[in-house]
Amino acid sequence: MTSFQVSIFDDTSQKYMIRPIPKNDSHYFLLNVHYAHRIPSISYAYGLFEFGQLNGVITYGTPPSSTLCKGICGAMWEHNVLELNRLVLKNNKPNEASRLVGGSLKLLPKPSVVVSFADTAQKHQGIVYQATNFIYTGLSTKFVDPVVKGLEHQHHATYAHGLTNKQVIEKYGYDNVYFKDRSRKHRYIKFVGDKKDVKRMRQDLKYTVLDYPK
Repeated sequence: MTSFQVSIFDDTSQKYMIRPIPKNDSHYFLLNVHYAHRIPSISYAYGLFEFGQLNGVITYGTPPSSTLCKGICGAMWEHNVLELNRLVLKNNKPNEASRLVGGSLKLLPKPSVVVSFADTAQKHQGIVYQATNFIYTGLSTKFVDPVVKGLEHQHHATYAHGLTNKQVIEKYGYDNVYFKDRSRKHRYIKFVGDKKDVKRMRQDLKYTVLDYPK
């Protein structure tokens, strides 16, 4: 029998349980409920169960940017970086999001440097990350992303991974590629581990810690 950790939260009216789930069990939520409608890189997936029913999922994966992994806390910690890349709730009842974030963090491998982004294009400010004591480090850098005609439904990293904008044009043709501004995102960081590791990771943080956006 395979054992796994769980996080359980009780209040006066209901019981929630958070536990690891197979990656495939998250796909319905990612494709049909989350606004991005696509599946990101998933290393760890956790479910929020209410009386045994799966009502939310959260996923963590390796960030697509190696520059980001090294840039948060330096080369020493780059292989410990995980991105909280999806948080999806079926009903989004009060406090469910913070329960799922807080409970899943406890189940991650330690030590971990967790980064997550709140998309300004969706008018997100990262309230759930503020409620779970993430560190705020400002907005992501301005970028333009290549878009290939006929592949607009795909994320640019799918067809442009490892390629420069010039190489994308060479591959798909000048008339088939255009560019659009990437929405800027609020960047949040959380350190997961024992007190010693958290202190070391915090000391190695390369970003400036800022006040939460309101």
